[in-house]
Order: sequence, then structure tokens, then C-alpha cells
Amino acid sequence: MSTTLFAQTKPAKGKNLIEDLLKSHSELFSKVLQNPEKFEVQVLYTQINRDKNNKPSFTTYSYRTDAGQYFYPASTVKLPAVLLSLEKLNQLNVPGLIKESPLKIDSTCTKQAAVLEDSTAADGKPTLAHYIKKILLVSDNDAYNRLYEFVGQKGMHDGLHNKGFTNNRFIKRLQVGSTAEEDRCTNGFTFYNTKGEILYQQPAAYNQEEYPNQLQTTLKGSGYMQQETLIEKPMDFSALNQIALQDLHGILQALIFPEAVPQKQRFGLTEADYQFVYKYMSMFPEESKSPVYDESYYNSYGKFFLYGDTKKKIPANIRIFNKAGWAYGTLTDNAYIIDLENKIEFLLTATILVNENGIFNDNQYEYETIGKPFLANLGRVILEHEFKRKRKNKPDLSKFSIDYTQQ
Repeated sequence: MSTTLFAQTKPAKGKNLIEDLLKSHSELFSKVLQNPEKFEVQVLYTQINRDKNNKPSFTTYSYRTDAGQYFYPASTVKLPAVLLSLEKLNQLNVPGLIKESPLKIDSTCTKQAAVLEDSTAADGKPTLAHYIKKILLVSDNDAYNRLYEFVGQKGMHDGLHNKGFTNNRFIKRLQVGSTAEEDRCTNGFTFYNTKGEILYQQPAAYNQEEYPNQLQTTLKGSGYMQQETLIEKPMDFSALNQIALQDLHGILQALIFPEAVPQKQRFGLTEADYQFVYKYMSMFPEESKSPVYDESYYNSYGKFFLYGDTKKKIPANIRIFNKAGWAYGTLTDNAYIIDLENKIEFLLTATILVNENGIFNDNQYEYETIGKPFLANLGRVILEHEFKRKRKNKPDLSKFSIDYTQQ
């Protein structure tokens, strides 16, 4: 598989900074450092430096990154779906059609579900905007499936590959138990204006394209549970979604710094789209007025870096613009982290597998004891390094100083 490159990003040379930082805090990382291959750790960390005009430049450090090594991406695939759905809406360019337009979704194939209303919306009406909020706030699976259906399997593939993000394969809905054939079928959509008049109709579709697995192996573990039976052979992930850590990191960079990546790699979003995505990917669930979430969605829910091992409130000066994923023993986070008070910013993407017994689908994973502490401590160590790092110019982060009361 190829490596996603950005003309404005230079890979760091010399010593491996990330490995050095991990080893200098061996009390935090010794278990993982003793056998990083077992934990399948991969990390990308990008330092951001600004010139006197606030223009960013980037230096990226990597640790064990390998576009050919499969990890289950889980909910990290939802951020590209968000961006591609907004891009498609803009490309349609239908008068009056906006992300807040009410919609209805048909059911034409098996394992599909029709949608006529959304009980989590204040007015009960489903919209793309509301689905995006639910994805970015609490990683809602059904909301992702609806965006997958709107963009389409081919749209997901072409939308990313045409931008140079080629180390990915999005072929599955999440948590519906659909077959590969069923995931080729996507529902019909009808969008309305506030008067109930039809603005746009998208027919049901079937994707005939084949997207071969490019990875050498997608076999993992020594066994897996199938219902209540242990199958004593490695689990094959080849029929599930795929994306390389480099692509996740690159997509985030293109979202946060569109002006600093080649035109080809930018998503076709409006300024209002960017601000909408920034707001809800950095908002805490308790700050949301619609949807409204209970205390089970605590302040740091889905924020693995810095705060993944605690339910304490995140300080007001810290904001994390991210999309995390967790399933099959794999924890992944993809984040742009800022400290508004101390004028610090950096990009951090990492994944770790925590499955001590080697059995998948048994719900016995070390998320709380190994995975979340590793990612939280990784974020803290990088933030500490950023505190000490000298900068010629402090960044102007006003673009990311958001009023979360306005919704």
C-alpha cells in the first residue's frame, strides 16, 4: 500500500522522538514497550509551527507506522463519512437543499431500515446535520450508517481515493450484521423543505465495483467466538472496513488546515461546514442542547488522549477536535489538540490492540487497564513536550475558540 504524503509536511529525521518520549517515561509505558508488536502500536505526531502571518508548517514523527498492517478502525471511519456527506451535499447544488433539510429514508433491500422520524431531534425530523452531530458527539452507529447510505459505497471509495487517500476500504455498515452483498445496496433518500415540498430525491443504488483487499494479511488472534462457540483459528477481518493510520492523520490535517494542503486533498466544504464540524467534534456531550445526553456520556467520552482514563471534567483551556474508535480490542484516536491558554497545538493519531487472551468477540479486552491509560498518557507526554518546545511565533488559535452556547 502507498503512503499518503502532503507536500507541506516534512517527515522528521534522526532519532525517533516518540520512542524516546515513551522510554523516558517507562513507568507509564513499560508493559507496552516490552512488546509493541503484540500491542500493534502505531503513532503519528505532527508538530505545528507558525510564521509571523500565522501560516502553519508541519513536522511529522512516526512510531511503528505501517500502512500494510491491518487494525480494525471501528468508528474512526465516521469522520470521513461526515466530510464526504457535506461535500456531496455541496456538489448536488440543489436550491434550498441544506444539511438541516428534513429527510426520509426508504428500505428496499434486506437489512435496511426505513426512517421517517428521529426522536432525538427537537422537532422529531431526521436531517444530515443531526446525524453528523450524533456521530461527532457520541459516535452514533446508526447515524454513520445513514451517511454511508447517502454517500454510497462507491462515493465513499472514490471521494477519498480521488483526494490521494488510497489506503482505505469502506465497505460496511456498522452493527447491523449485514452481508457484503447487502452493504452494496444503499437506501433511497427524499429531502424536503420546511413546507413539506420535495427538494431532492436520491434513488436506491447498488454498487457493482469491486474493492479488493490490498493487505497481505487481515488474520488476527488465535481464535474467536461465533455466537457461543469458540472457533480455534485466527479471525479474518478482510470483509470489514480498512484505513491506514496515515490516511486518518492526513484526513484530519486536511480538515483542520485546508489552506495548507494541496487543493486536490481538500474536502469540498463551505466555511460554515468547517465551523459546524469543528464545533461538534470538540463539543462535550453535556454541552449539547440537541441532542440531549445523560450523564453516562461523561465529559471526556470518546476523548482518549489526555483524558481517556478518567471521567473528570476537561479543563476549559483544552479542546480536543477528534474522532475515536473502539471495537474488537482495538482503540484508536485521531485528534487535533489545542491549549487556548498556553497557545499550544498539535496533531496526534494512534492505535493500540489490547487482547491478552488472543480471542476476539469474547468481550474480554483490556480497554480500561492497558488501552485507555496508554493513549491518555501518550497525550499527556506529548502535551508536556509541547509545553517545553520553543516556538518562534505563538499560534493565533482564535479560529478554534468556539462559542458552544450557540447551537
